[in-house]
Amino acid sequence: MKQLRHGAIRDLLAQRDVRTQQELAAALRERGFRATQATISRDVGELGLVKVHRHGLHVYALPPRVAEPEPSAEERLGNLLRALPVDVRESGLMLVVRTLSGSAHAIAAALDRAHWPEVVGSIAGDDTLFVACTDRTSLHRARRRLLRMMEPPEPPQPRRRRAGSGRPPARAGRAPARRDASL
Repeated sequence: MKQLRHGAIRDLLAQRDVRTQQELAAALRERGFRATQATISRDVGELGLVKVHRHGLHVYALPPRVAEPEPSAEERLGNLLRALPVDVRESGLMLVVRTLSGSAHAIAAALDRAHWPEVVGSIAGDDTLFVACTDRTSLHRARRRLLRMMEPPEPPQPRRRRAGSGRPPARAGRAPARRDASL
């Protein structure tokens, strides 16, 4: 949840001016994150936020070393779906996605940013979001995509050595040399 909240803070600071920790907490609540003053204060320190003069105001900003390229909408959606417990069910031409309290908006926002052609739109409450699809085929496709994204990524496979690697190849037309133990 902390990584998701940090990502939301980065997004907020890129989109609008935030002058105080109270404004930051309120903006996070709008995005479905609940955080105490102590949590916000820790996040400010962990992210290394600094105050800069912008538009005649002193506002929070990311230091240059933290300003990294954001993950794609697909990556962000996948990260959310893998980080949170999620249940996906069908109802008519809608998917009903249940998750932790305060997390539905973050998933809906990431899904909307992904611009899936199967999805007409989404609406989120506290722990549930409804995803409207264009038709039954699109509904099934969107459901499969969501379920696939919830699976942990496959770890990289170790490179397997080819049989016999490390030995010189046998010469064509000649039998390999044999050692005779009697000699």
